[in-house]
This record gives sequence, C-alpha cells and structure tokens, in this order.
Amino acid sequence: MVKKIKLFDPYVNNSEEKAILSVLKSHLWAAGGNSPHVEKFEKKFAKYVNTTNCISVNSGTAALHLALSLFNLKNKEVILPSLSFVSTAHAVLYNDAIPIFTDIELDTLCVSPKEIEEKITKKSAVVLPVHFGGMPCKIDEILKISKNYRLKIVEDAAHAVGSKYARKKIGSHGDAVCFSFHPVKNLAMPNGGAITINNKNQLNSIKKLKARRWCGITNRKEANYDVNELGWNFYLNEFSAAIGLEQLKKLDLITTKRKQIAKQYHNEIQISEKMKYSDECSYHLFWILVKNRNEFRKKMKNVGIETGTHYKPIHHMKLYRSKIKLPVTDYVAKKIVTIPIHPNLDKNQISSIIKNVNKFAE
Repeated sequence: MVKKIKLFDPYVNNSEEKAILSVLKSHLWAAGGNSPHVEKFEKKFAKYVNTTNCISVNSGTAALHLALSLFNLKNKEVILPSLSFVSTAHAVLYNDAIPIFTDIELDTLCVSPKEIEEKITKKSAVVLPVHFGGMPCKIDEILKISKNYRLKIVEDAAHAVGSKYARKKIGSHGDAVCFSFHPVKNLAMPNGGAITINNKNQLNSIKKLKARRWCGITNRKEANYDVNELGWNFYLNEFSAAIGLEQLKKLDLITTKRKQIAKQYHNEIQISEKMKYSDECSYHLFWILVKNRNEFRKKMKNVGIETGTHYKPIHHMKLYRSKIKLPVTDYVAKKIVTIPIHPNLDKNQISSIIKNVNKFAE
C-alpha cells in the first residue's frame, strides 16, 4: 500500500501532550473565557500580532460573527469575495445583512479593490476581504476605498496567521481582524479563533465582544452577573488555549517551513498558473490551476498524494445562488487544486509532489 501524503497535518510534539494533561488534571477545563490559559493565550497572541487586545473565541466562524455584530447591519450590504469558505458569508447572514459577492484577482485569488468599488451602493456598510491562502489582499487600497465611502472593514484572516502582514501594527488593518485556529490551520487547535480590534471605540468594542462571546453576561462578580443583550456560547476552552500556547511558540518555525516549501513549489512546478511566492504570505494553502481537475486529483490519489479543492464559490451554493457574473472566480473554480503544504513534509515527499504535479497536470 502506498503511504499517503496528507494535504494538511498539524505540527505537534510532546509539549502539546503535556499541556493537555496539565489542563486535564487541573479540573478547570472552561470558564466562560476568563480562565488561566485562555487569558494567557490572548495576551501572547496580541503581542505576536502587534496589537493591544485580543478576544479569543471558539472558532474562526464565531470570530467573524461577533466582529460583524459590532455594527448595525440589519438589511445592510456586506461586500465579500465568493471564493472563500462558506463561513465568511454565513457570518453576514447571522447579522441579518446581505452578502454582495465580488470578483477576485487571478494572481492572488484575493478580492479585487476595483471590483469592491464597483459594488458599493447606498446600502453598503462593510467590506469583508479574505487573505486567501495566507496571501495578503491589497488592504491599503481597500482602506482608501472604505474611507472614501465611510465603510467598515472586517478582515477574514483565517489563513493569515503567521504572515508578515498579520504581524504589522494594528493601525495597518481594518476595524477588526478575525483569525482561525482549526487543526488544519498554521496555528492548530482542536477549534479556536480570535478577533483583534482597530477602531476609535476599541475599549467599548472589546467589552461588547467579551459579553457576546458568553451569552451576553456582564458585570460578573462571583455568583452575581447581569445580561444586557443577546450573546452566544462562543468562548474558548482551556484545552484549546493550552495547545494554542504551545503552537504559538512554534509558529515562526512553522511559517518558515511552509514558506520554504512554497518557494520550492513555485520554482519547480512547471505549470504556469500557480500560487506566486511572496515573503509576506503564510502559505496556509498552495494552489495550482489544472485543466482536467477530476482526472488530475484521481491520478494524484493513486500515487498516495492527497489534494483538495479550496473552494467551491459561495455564489454557486443553493443558499446563496445567484446569476451574478464573476468571471475570474468562475474560471478559477473549474481548475483550482490545493496540494500538500505543511511542516511535516520531508524532502522526498516534497520532491514526489512536484514530480507528480508536473507529470499529471495539463
């Protein structure tokens, strides 16, 4: 039997095992977000990404949901790319807003600033760009557009943990930046997410987010507390936070290894349409475009190499289906394949991936 090369694989050692056992033995597994490992992770992650505050949650989806909840979006429009995981659009619906899908740029698969501006109407309230695969979108251009039209920006940085862009001072970003810490992500947890805030009402926003991530609970003193508004059960647990702390120690190494692999892919994969190399990128994904995707993926599977399709455009799905024309998105949707990129790949596996991509791709 051919040993399978995994598409994703978390980079762990016995430090995560020790951290889990420590939490297990403590009998304090969760506490509404105000627990030792959670608070420590928030401080460490905030320092890592050069911001003053970090609000942890239990998923990237929860991060997007809560970040958008800071703005009154009922019946307002949120502009976002269709090429993303469906959570990006779900978060818009959770807030009673209307998703307006826009096209991407072929070289990065990130949302096009030009297309964003063309989609703006009187009902537009938020731009929700995605740093696809960890490649930074043209956020400076998007910030200028948002300022001109008085729009908010909530960034989907689920793929961008570890990127140089994500570590720039928070003044370089939109009103909120949302991260994801799923097992396949660069910083792995059983599940987790975070929001960093960059607006004039930062302290007020943080207060709201901390209440909303735990059922709206505020003013808690021992057994007494109050609830002023609706909230959700979105807080991070101690097990995930403990793993996150260990992963954070490794994140620079993880990112370096991913970038080394990405550079080799970019230099040695012989097809023309592929992810470019940038020192700014975290390389959560590495994508290529092939003509006969099903046949290509079948051949790769037969030689033990797992591949993926990230993503089916959201506007093709039944819940969101529309007749809008997004030519670049639709072109990419027919051809995109993601290939393995994670720190557990050895030299022989990387060489095998490159050799077989060049052999099977058209």
